[in-house]
This record gives sequence, C-alpha cells and structure tokens, in this order.
Amino acid sequence: MFANYLIGLREGLEASLVVCILIAYLVRTERRDALRPIWIGVGAAVGLALVFGCVLEFGSQEMTFEAQEALGGSLSILAVGLVTWMVFWMRRTARHLRSELHGKLDAALQLGTGALVATAFLAVGREGLETSLFVWTSVRASGDGTEGPLIGVLLGLGSAVVLGWLFYQGALRINLSRFFTWTGGMLVVVAAGVLAYGFHDLQEADFLPGLTDKAFDITGTIPPDSWYGTLLKGVFNFQADPTVLQVTVWVLYLVPTLALFLAPVGFASGKGKVKVPDEQGSRGSEHTKAS
Repeated sequence: MFANYLIGLREGLEASLVVCILIAYLVRTERRDALRPIWIGVGAAVGLALVFGCVLEFGSQEMTFEAQEALGGSLSILAVGLVTWMVFWMRRTARHLRSELHGKLDAALQLGTGALVATAFLAVGREGLETSLFVWTSVRASGDGTEGPLIGVLLGLGSAVVLGWLFYQGALRINLSRFFTWTGGMLVVVAAGVLAYGFHDLQEADFLPGLTDKAFDITGTIPPDSWYGTLLKGVFNFQADPTVLQVTVWVLYLVPTLALFLAPVGFASGKGKVKVPDEQGSRGSEHTKAS
C-alpha cells in the first residue's frame, strides 16, 4: 500500500504543480477567461488516464494466462523505463518547468480556446498515463488480492491535490528539491521490484527461461502470508523465492540507477525559488525548486 501511495503522491504532485503554475499565471496576467479551457483540458487528461487504466485492467482479463503474463511483464518493463526517465527528467528540468509552461501558455493564448485545452491536456496527460501504467503494473506485482494498493494510490493522489492547493494558496512551503530527491530514490527502489516481477512474468509466459532456477528460498524465514512478508511485498515487491534472473535484473537496475540519481554531479544545489502568485496577483509565496 505504501509503494502505491508513493506513486500516487509523486505523480499527482507533479501534475498538481503543473496545474498550479498554469492557473497562477493566468490569474496574474488577468486572463481568467482562459481558466475554463484549462480545466477542460485537465479534466480530459484525468479521464484519459482513467480510461487507460480500465482498458489495462479489464482488457487483460479476457486473455489466456500466458498472454496475461506476457502482457504484464512487457508493460512492467515499459512502466519502469518511463518512471526512470520521469524521475531523472524532473530532477534535471524542474527548475525550468515554470518558464517552459509560461511560454507554451503564451503561445496557446494567441491561438485560442482549442490550443489552451490542448496545452493543459498534454501537460497533465503524460503524468496521468504514466501513473495509470505504473500503478497497474505495481498492483499486479503486489498480487495480494486486496484493495489496499488501490486505496494507497487514491490516498496518494488525494494528498497531492491537497498539497497543490496549499502551494497555490501560499499556505505551505517545503523543500521541493529534497522532496523529489527522497521520493525519486524510493520510487527507483519500487521500480526495481516491479522490473524483477516483470521478468518473472515473462518467465511464467515461457518467453524467458529459468523459471525453476531459484536464487534462494527463504519462505520458511519470511512466510509470504505473514505480516512482515506482506509488508515487504507491498513496499518493495519482495519475493522470498526469486529466480536467478529476477535477482540479477534487480541488482543490475537498482545499483547503477540509484547511484546515478543520487550523484550530486551535474545537478543544482536546490537553492532556486519558484513563485506561485495568489489570486490577487500579489508577489505570492516562494517555494524551493526541485533541482
């Protein structure tokens, strides 16, 4: 549940910050007439993400077991690739996100309502599709058959919406650089478990060999149905009897990816500030930018 809460919080907060920047800029420039198209674009992006998630969930139920495992494994690998790109992209470009969005919004204002809708739709839609895909693969990887993972995602998204609103109102200040570093690092750990489980799916679909080659088996020490086994499974997608391929993939992904992500070389120190104007067009409150 915690892993899915983290996914919902991280992805949802990025989308909330995007919406916050767009709305604040329109209010500050006295273009409130453009707010409605922006909200239409945001709503359409959220709707697309929900439809995509439903297609993944219900469409896969009509497949054979082998086809389900092949699809799940392939999408798990794709989801990990997208999430990895996202955490590095956010850390590298977040300091320029505000000016980039303002530029796109200025161009859209000149083109009309349709361009405004498209700008908001594209800005939020990417986050929504990534969230749907990664949540679906993460829920499959947890495989506990409960509603806990879905509840975790919804709580994470709800928290992100509240945080976004507080940012806009200037009532909350947090070190976004530190926040995105910590959550990004934890998300890389979660992604490593999803990737390993994806390769296990491909083994079960007979796409890859080695399903019976176990790296170790500690189910006697950490029973999968115990509270701590369930906790490890839900947070890290831990498996007490993984295959050699799973462990190899997990190590080869986690160690270099986490080392590169946490490396200070090439990244700012996080001292930049981002201003989010309030509805009266005042100076707004300053929030630390993600580096």
